[in-house]
Amino acid sequence: MTMGWIILGIAIILIVFFIGIYNSLIRQKMRVKNAWSQIDVQLKRRHDLIPNLVNAVKGYMKYEKDTLTQVIEARAKAVSARDNGNLEEMGKAEGELTGILGRLFALFERYPELKANKNVMALQEELTNTENKISFARQFYNDMVMKYNTSIQVFPKSIIAGMFGFKSFNFFEIEKPEEKEAPKVDLNV
Repeated sequence: MTMGWIILGIAIILIVFFIGIYNSLIRQKMRVKNAWSQIDVQLKRRHDLIPNLVNAVKGYMKYEKDTLTQVIEARAKAVSARDNGNLEEMGKAEGELTGILGRLFALFERYPELKANKNVMALQEELTNTENKISFARQFYNDMVMKYNTSIQVFPKSIIAGMFGFKSFNFFEIEKPEEKEAPKVDLNV
C-alpha cells in the first residue's frame, strides 16, 4: 500500500511539474504576442503620420516631388508588408521607409520656411517620437522572442514544447543598408 502512495505522489509531482512548464511557455508566448502588438501599434501610428507630413511639406518642396513620391511609395510597401505579416518583408520595407524619411528630414535643411512652420515641426517631432517608440518596442519584442525561443530549446522545457507544438518566433530586424557600411570620415579642412 505504501508503494502505491509513493507512485501516486511521484505522478502528482510530475503532472504539476509539466503543468507548470506548459503554463510558463504559454505566458512567454503571450508576452511575445503582446510585444509584437506594441510594435504594430507604433508602425500604424508611423504610417498614419507620414501622409500628414507629406501634405504639410508639399507646397514648400515643389522641386522635391521625387523624394515625396518615394516616401509615399515606401509607406505603401510598409503598410502592405505589415498587412501580410511577413517579418522579413516587413523589416526590409520598414528599413527602406526609415532611410527615405531620413532623406526627407535632411531636405528640410534646404527650406528655412519649413523649419519655421509650426505644423511641419510638430509633425516631424511626432514622427521622431514614434521612431523612438518603434525602436524601443522592437528591442523589447526581440528580447521576448529570445527568452521564449531559448525556453523552448532548453531541457526539460524542450520536451513539453515539442509535445505541444510550440514553434519559435522570428526576430524583427530592420535592414538599413547604411548601418552595414562603415561611416566615412573626412578630416580635411
